[in-house]
Amino acid sequence: MSEAKDFLTTKTGTLLEQESEDRFWLNMGPQHPSTHGVFRILLETEGEVVKNVKPIIGYLHRGVEKISENREWMGALPLTDRMDYLGAMSNNMALTLPVEKLMEIDVPRRAQWLRVLALETNRLASHLLFYGTLGLDLGALTPFFFAFRQREIAQYLLELLSGQRITFNYIRYGGVRGDITPQIEREFRNFISGFKPAFKEMWDLVEGNEIFRSRVIGVGKSDSDLLIRYGVTGPILRATGVKRDLRKDIPYAAYDEFDFNVVTHDKGDTYSRWICRYHEMGESLKIIEQCLDGMPDGPYIKKMPFFFKPPQGEIYSAIDTPRGDLGVYIVSDGSRFPYRIRYRAPSFCNLSVLPELLYGQLIGDVIAILGSFDPVFGEVDR
Repeated sequence: MSEAKDFLTTKTGTLLEQESEDRFWLNMGPQHPSTHGVFRILLETEGEVVKNVKPIIGYLHRGVEKISENREWMGALPLTDRMDYLGAMSNNMALTLPVEKLMEIDVPRRAQWLRVLALETNRLASHLLFYGTLGLDLGALTPFFFAFRQREIAQYLLELLSGQRITFNYIRYGGVRGDITPQIEREFRNFISGFKPAFKEMWDLVEGNEIFRSRVIGVGKSDSDLLIRYGVTGPILRATGVKRDLRKDIPYAAYDEFDFNVVTHDKGDTYSRWICRYHEMGESLKIIEQCLDGMPDGPYIKKMPFFFKPPQGEIYSAIDTPRGDLGVYIVSDGSRFPYRIRYRAPSFCNLSVLPELLYGQLIGDVIAILGSFDPVFGEVDR
């Protein structure tokens, strides 16, 4: 295990000088189903207790940022769907926002509302997958079926909006790809009426389960100061009581026109991270209803030039995705090709705190803690 010895460091950052007969190295991943993709964690354990952690990433690296710089601005947009493929609408929004700011594009109000509708439907679908897969990680199969029954309908609605099932490419520079029709609106309202009782069912199924509660309450506890130092954002940070949500703090699209709450919890453990995402689904449903009830008239996209050339300049902007703050830094030299595109991926930043949270935990709890982070490794590796 010389490879493990090269990777492993103690909590103070110094290399281990000698092996202990009471300790051994354990590889978890990159094929392990509970690592949520191609992720490898190298654990030093003493019995069942984790004493050292080395996360190893890069198995899914595709060079999205550099490929984007070798495509036209329009051609860079579909690549964003391939990063966080569970929150692809947010990725579309993240790139269009700084480009529109740089070009001073006035996006039609109806287009902004349609963006919010798509973003919140996608957030709902993403959190439903989290709900189901966390149950699978802990050995519970039934929550997975409850969640996917509703997620299938949410994905169908996104398909009606965009024409695609996973990689939507729906949010475009200047607006969105297509308008909402009366038929699509009826499907949305049918989904809302069916989701409300199912939402209550999902709560009763898990919250009252003593095995589930014993596996998540007090496990992987963190405090806000630690998470802020590591740049952790999203539901993980809000689970420590920090009321940070860019939809409220720095509103984009039309979020400043909607009434919703920023969900927080105060324990900072796996249970808090679960409960934050669960209640965020309810807030997303509230926003979707408001979109349908108050959708303004007007065009769904602004007429854009055929040859797309943002003026020279650089800009950074960030949005809130299902996994946290997704930042985009762009540099334009005035040509049809981006000079620089760099992403601040929330899953990547969130994983950086794992060694702190996993130290001293049981091996079985590693699965629960990682599952509560809800990482997507297309975004981590890019």
